[in-house]
Amino acid sequence: MSDLNVTVIAGGLSPEREVSLRSGSRVADALRRAGVEVELRDVGKDLLPALAQDSPGVVFPVLHGIAGEDGTIKEVLELAGVPYVGARPHACRTAFDKTTAKAILDQSGLKTPESVTLPKQAFHDLGAAALTARVVERLGAELFVKPRACGSAFGVSRVESAGDLPQALMACFAYHDEALIERRVTGTEIAVGVADLGDGPRALPVVEIDAGTGLYDYTARYTPGAVEFHCPARLPAEVAKEAARVAVAAHQALGLLDLSRTDAIVTEAGEVFVLETNVAPGMTETSTYPMALEEAGLDFGVFCRDLAALAAHRHGLSV
Repeated sequence: MSDLNVTVIAGGLSPEREVSLRSGSRVADALRRAGVEVELRDVGKDLLPALAQDSPGVVFPVLHGIAGEDGTIKEVLELAGVPYVGARPHACRTAFDKTTAKAILDQSGLKTPESVTLPKQAFHDLGAAALTARVVERLGAELFVKPRACGSAFGVSRVESAGDLPQALMACFAYHDEALIERRVTGTEIAVGVADLGDGPRALPVVEIDAGTGLYDYTARYTPGAVEFHCPARLPAEVAKEAARVAVAAHQALGLLDLSRTDAIVTEAGEVFVLETNVAPGMTETSTYPMALEEAGLDFGVFCRDLAALAAHRHGLSV
């Protein structure tokens, strides 16, 4: 693969910029160790001229949040005729929209927490008190409130009682005009990476996330030592196998390519409830995807190199 050169795109302007930069730097360093010529670029007005002028070979997007995971950057790369790692634009848009993704997963027979999606305007027009009372009547008082489209747990709140719901909605609406309100499912929180190097999607070892009594929020996700991880997860073999099946099924149902990460809850009864599936898993030192690669015996840099080579082959390039 001496002819393979990769441009890693990271940063952007979403609230997840700093995480993206950390992930992108880690991917770029890993690719260099694997013998790949790499350039690390931010997203800005100079991106398209640079791609046209420098012939980047393959782009490895490591972007999170809006314009990163919502299909925008993939549409731009397709307009530029540049091969890239990861899912196509339509699949990115589908997976990034939590409400749409849940509907597809439900139709595929996968379990997701019962939920409703409501816009900010509805609480204004219909009366916040009356509407929140209906939500609690339908879903119960123990809830999770999430922006319909956002990542890294920005704007996510855990609701313990009906009185907490208005504040949770305010926190959510700071990031998106629509709130996904889910019935809280209790159990073991897990993350299951999926990798496809051309021979079909396969689940990586399940990672268990133990945030203690806290919430696995932005700070917990990216602060070393804030969360205890177990890889492989401390689950019965048959439950871990089911979690792996669910992650691969979610990857396929959403039409994803190359890599993804499904976050889920495993109940005491061993049921796996999908929370969301991410098209651009974090790659920082505290991210679960690299942990799972290591547990699977896969070198991080070689894995990223092979994904880039696969993207090149899809585009008809020889490397």
